[in-house]
Amino acid sequence: MTMQDKVNLAEKLASFSDHWKPRIVGGYNGNDIMVVRIEGPFDWHKHDETDDLFLVIEGKLDIELRDRIVTLTAGELFVVPAGVEHRPVARYGEVKILLIEPSGTPNTGDPATAVEKLRI
Repeated sequence: MTMQDKVNLAEKLASFSDHWKPRIVGGYNGNDIMVVRIEGPFDWHKHDETDDLFLVIEGKLDIELRDRIVTLTAGELFVVPAGVEHRPVARYGEVKILLIEPSGTPNTGDPATAVEKLRI
C-alpha cells in the first residue's frame, strides 16, 4: 500500500469499534501503519525479529515487561526491542494507539495465534 492521500487517524478510528483488531491505514518501506482500539489486557508475547512500536493517540496504556511497567499517555510512544517479552494492558478504559511494524508481522509474535489485520 502506498500513500496516495492524507490519512485522518480520528476518522479511521471512528470507523470501527472492536478491540484488539489492528486496521492498516497506510504503509512505507515495507512497514504497516496501523490503528487499533484496545481495552483490557493482551497476551504476553514477543517478536523475535522486530521491535514493537506503540504510540498512544488517546487514553492511558501500560506496557508490562517482565521487570517493569511503562505507562504511556496521549502523545507518548515506547519501543519494545526485538525478543523482549511484553504485554500491553489498557486497564484504565479504552485506548487508541498507532502501531508501526514490518508488513506481515503477527500481532502475537506467532502466526498461529495472530489476528488478521484489515486494511481500511
